[in-house]
Amino acid sequence: MSVINPDQIDAQRLAGMRPDASRGDIDPALGDGSLVDDPALRPPLVLNGRDFHDVTEIVCGYTEKAPGWWWFHALGFAATVAGPAQNMIHYLIITGVGVWGLNNQVDWAWDITNFVFWIGIGHAGTLISAILCLLKQEWRTAVNRSAEAMTIFAVVCAGIFPGIHVGRVWFAWMLFPIPNYNWIWPNFRSPLLWDVFAVSTYATVSALFWYMGLIPDLATLRDRAHRRLQRGESQNMKLRLALPIPFPVLTMPFKGDTLRAYIYGFLALGWRFSGTHWFRYEKAYLILAGISTPLVLSVHSIVSFDFATSILPGWHTTIFPPYFVAGAVFGGFAMVLLLLIPLRELLPNMKDLLTLRHLELMAKILLVTGMMVGFAYGMEFFIAWYGANQFEWYAFIGNRANPETAPYWWAYYTMIFCNVVTPQLFWVKKFRQNPIIIWIVALFVTVGMWFERFVIIVTSLHRAFLPGEWHMFYPTWVDILTFVGSIGIFLTLFLLFVRFLPIFPIAELKAVMPGASPHDHEHHDDDHSDDQGDAPAKEGAH
Repeated sequence: MSVINPDQIDAQRLAGMRPDASRGDIDPALGDGSLVDDPALRPPLVLNGRDFHDVTEIVCGYTEKAPGWWWFHALGFAATVAGPAQNMIHYLIITGVGVWGLNNQVDWAWDITNFVFWIGIGHAGTLISAILCLLKQEWRTAVNRSAEAMTIFAVVCAGIFPGIHVGRVWFAWMLFPIPNYNWIWPNFRSPLLWDVFAVSTYATVSALFWYMGLIPDLATLRDRAHRRLQRGESQNMKLRLALPIPFPVLTMPFKGDTLRAYIYGFLALGWRFSGTHWFRYEKAYLILAGISTPLVLSVHSIVSFDFATSILPGWHTTIFPPYFVAGAVFGGFAMVLLLLIPLRELLPNMKDLLTLRHLELMAKILLVTGMMVGFAYGMEFFIAWYGANQFEWYAFIGNRANPETAPYWWAYYTMIFCNVVTPQLFWVKKFRQNPIIIWIVALFVTVGMWFERFVIIVTSLHRAFLPGEWHMFYPTWVDILTFVGSIGIFLTLFLLFVRFLPIFPIAELKAVMPGASPHDHEHHDDDHSDDQGDAPAKEGAH
C-alpha cells in the first residue's frame, strides 16, 4: 500500500501527473489539469510532474537566458511612453499648475484621480502576500512575487502626483516635521498630511516585504552563476564604451556570470541556506506579513479621509473607508490579471506554474469585490435619500446619474458598466476559466476604477452650492500625457523586474509541491536536483 494519501493519488491522476490505465489524456473538463472540482481532492498547483530541479531551472531561466524579442519591443514601447511624463513634469514645475485643466472650482482633477488610482493598484500585492499568507492559502505562491513588485511600482507612480500638484515642489520638505526657524509645522489634523505618512509607511513595509522574499532566490541565482564560472560554462560578453570623438569605441570583454555573481551576491546579504537562516527568514516574513495586513486596510482608508472628512456633497459619507478598500483590492487584482495573463503566454513553461486554477480563483475574488463595490454604489444613493439632504441627493441624481442634468453622466455609467456589470460574467464557470475573457474583464475593471475616482472627485467639485460657481473641467494635453507617461513608467519598471529578478518565489513554490511532503517518498526518490538552491528549499518547506 502506498504511503501517499489516496486523495493525492487521485488528484495527480486527474491532473495527468500520474498514468491512468483507463485513459491516456486529461479530461477536458479539467482544463490544463488544475481545475479539479471534487472537494475531496487536492488540485495540483504545479503541473506536468515538475520536480524541484525543474522549478529552479524554469524560474532562474527567465533571468539567466536572453529574453525573447517581444521583451525588447515591449520595453522600448513602455520607455517611449514614459518619456513624455518626465517632460510634462519639468514643464509643470517651470510653468506652474495652470498648464493643467484645473480652475478655481475644480481644484482637484486628474492629479488626485491618478494618485488614488495608482494607490489602489498597489493594494493587491500586499493583500496576496500578507493576508493570504496568514490565511495559509497555498495558491498565492504563483502570483505573490509579481503582485508585490506591482505594489512597489504603483506606489512610485502614485507618489508623482501629490508631489507635483502642490505647485512649488521645492517646498515639499515642509510636509515633514522638521524643526526650523520659521516655526512652520505641518497641520497634523489634516488628512492630506496623514496621506504622507500612510503612503510612505506602506511603501517602506511593502518594499521590505518584497525584498525579504527575494533573498533566498537571489542567493540561488548567485550560486548558479558562481558554479558556472567554476565549471567554465560562462560565456564571454563584450561591453562597448562609446567615447567622444576622436576617441575610438572601447570594447571590454567580461563574463556575464561574474557580474551576476557580484550583484546577486551583494543583494543576497550573505544567505547560505542554513537552518538558522531559514528560521530567521520565516520568522521575519511572518512578522512583516502581520505588519502589512493592517496597512492594507489603513492606507486606502486614510486616502478616503481626504474626501470623507469634508462637508462637500458627494464626499461627506462614512462608507468611504470600506468602499475605498474594496475598490482598491478590486482594481489591484484586475491589474495583476491584466499583466500576468499575457506574460503567461509569452514566457516558456509559465503555464506549469501559473495554472488555470490560479486565474479562476482570482476571477472569483474579482466577482466578490465587484459585488462589494456595486453594493457601495447603491448605498451612496440610499444614504443620500435617507439623510434627506437635498444637496447630497442632487450630487448623486442631478450631478451624476441623470443624463438630462449631469454633464458627466457618461463617466458615471461607464464606471457602473465596467465595475458592476462586466464582473457578473464570472458567475458562469466557463467564463471564469477562460484566460481571454478574464483578461478582457480585468481591462474593463481597470478602466472602470479610474472612472470611479474621476466621478468621485470631479463631479463633486465642478458644481458647488451656488450655481454661479459652477465650472466644467476639461483635461489639457499636459494632463493626458502625464497620466499616460505614468503608465509607461509602471510598465517599464515591471518589464525590468521580469527580466532581472525571479518572478516566482522558488522556495515557496517547492513548499506546495507534492515532493515537499515528508510522506511522499516517490518524489524524494525520483528527485534529480543538482543545484544548491533545491535541497535547502526542501528544508525550508519542511
